[in-house]
Amino acid sequence: MAQFGGPNDFYASGPSADASYNFDMPEFGQELNFQTFDNTQPTVPPNYDATYNNSPTQGLGGFYDPTAYTDTSFAQDKSFKQTSATSGAASGNAFEDEPPLLEELGINPNHIFQKTLAVLNPLRGTDQQILQDTDMAGPLVFCLTLGGILLLSGKVTFSYIYGIGVMGCIFFYCLLSLMVTRSQVTFGAVASVLGYCLLPMVVLSGINILITIQGTLGLIVSGIAIFWCAISASKLFATAFSMDHQQLLIAYPCAMLYGGFALITIY
Repeated sequence: MAQFGGPNDFYASGPSADASYNFDMPEFGQELNFQTFDNTQPTVPPNYDATYNNSPTQGLGGFYDPTAYTDTSFAQDKSFKQTSATSGAASGNAFEDEPPLLEELGINPNHIFQKTLAVLNPLRGTDQQILQDTDMAGPLVFCLTLGGILLLSGKVTFSYIYGIGVMGCIFFYCLLSLMVTRSQVTFGAVASVLGYCLLPMVVLSGINILITIQGTLGLIVSGIAIFWCAISASKLFATAFSMDHQQLLIAYPCAMLYGGFALITIY
């Protein structure tokens, strides 16, 4: 290689402020000497089969040999499949053990059916545990159905229905808390019973669409519906909270509450 000046050759008289620099370029045409290395090691072709000699499934020449599959590798493969099947079965059982969606939402169709039958037939016996259930699916359906049928008659009464219903639930919760001594009264159970006993008013509103019930016939039909609601509600309250010989005492305020719904339905 061409020899350049050392680091001090670039300075004329040391690194001063007014020093001049010497940039001497090498002369072209000089012979450049390159070192050569002798490679005396013989060329060895790569062995591509070396990486596959340890595999039990490789035979001679690096190709797949089914007969070379040992018992140990077969046992390992079998144990892996059994482990996968066990984990899959465990995950499947986990999904099977989950409760239904309606049960997670707190909706029991059997309880809804039993309460509806108890309202339609006040003389029918009902389990106390079912009546103490705080189920609000049925009452909401009955309230919306009553408001929808009255809307077909040209009456927008949703606010009246919910207003009277909420005030009635608060009043009966306070009243039953003072009257009941054997069991605990819950606001959800009171609202559920009053909502289910609204079913005769839904029937009355349906009759109001077919015929006019503002005359004498209307008063008779309305009286029957109010009596039906009052008897059903008082029977369910007496059964749910163990109110022996107190059904008639609770039937009168029930008749007053459902009388307000009857006035909304007729007028």
